Amino acid sequence: MSWQNTLICWSLRRNFLPETRKPIDVARVRALTARRIWTPRPPRGWHLREQYGEQRGEKSAEQRGEQRGEQYEKRRGGQRDLPGAPLRGEWLARERAAGNDVAASRVILYLHGGGYYFCSPRTHRTITFGLAKRADADCFSLDYRLAPEHPFPAAHDDALAAYRCLLADGVSPRSIVIAGDSAGGGLALATLVALRDAGDPLPAGALLFSPWTDLAATGASIRDNDGRDPMFCGDVFARIAPLYRGETNSTHPYVSPLYADLRGLPPLSFHVGSSETLLDDTRRVVARALEAGVQVECETAHGLPHIWPIYAPFLPEARRTLDAAARFVRRVTADGPGANARANTQANRETNSRIHA
Repeated sequence: MSWQNTLICWSLRRNFLPETRKPIDVARVRALTARRIWTPRPPRGWHLREQYGEQRGEKSAEQRGEQRGEQYEKRRGGQRDLPGAPLRGEWLARERAAGNDVAASRVILYLHGGGYYFCSPRTHRTITFGLAKRADADCFSLDYRLAPEHPFPAAHDDALAAYRCLLADGVSPRSIVIAGDSAGGGLALATLVALRDAGDPLPAGALLFSPWTDLAATGASIRDNDGRDPMFCGDVFARIAPLYRGETNSTHPYVSPLYADLRGLPPLSFHVGSSETLLDDTRRVVARALEAGVQVECETAHGLPHIWPIYAPFLPEARRTLDAAARFVRRVTADGPGANARANTQANRETNSRIHA
């Protein structure tokens, strides 16, 4: 374990963990998250295009985070309320010569975490920038609508719309990987299930960092790791869940993909920390996916905090995880279904040996 991880965990225990024991204050959490000490610049040779609306100077969800109720809704303008409304988010793409319209060989659709009610593409640039560069993939980080102003199925609908927009723009589904962390990881998995149910062409795979897959909060690790997790107390998820699910049942498969039929999904790659309160949200989904015949790989890292890749490039473990994640993206988008089938047996064997580490 690196000294950087020790420092990060100490800081989380001192500053973040106590906040999770307080009543949920949406505006306060959004305002605190919007304060960034450092935001990475696009990698050399890459171009960032922020897509937050047609009007110049329109602000992102994070920048609007302190707004609530009617004022928040007025400034947001109702993402995807009208057919054909532009998706909001950030495109990070490799710079290409003028007149070169050759599409990227792979595209990552990224869904940020934040309990469905805070954070934005901007807060997660350390992940999206690092992953895109390592995987040599263009990346669209979606600014989906946030709860409680927009409960389920708003974020779910936005994720489906983003994927379908990529297809409509001519991107091959076999070149797309859906990725996400925490709530965004659960959203990514739920999006896959909904796409399969609707008969849409599925992407090449999904990459999930510490996904929140059970909004009913029934995992044993919520209790067992309460006090070990440097970031979250155990009961915070049961208090956050109603903000997103609204009147929908917690076990609805598009709200909590743990309860979904996972048959027919593309390859899945999971990364989770051994001391996380959400550890069992990964373990149980991996077990169900393996039973359903899905190709799965899962890395359980010792002593690392929730979604540790967000601490790249400062944290060496974050850099190594992004390296591994990029290898997965490259592998599933490189050779199509044949390569995935050949790798299935070995990947599942490796998962069985690592998931309970």
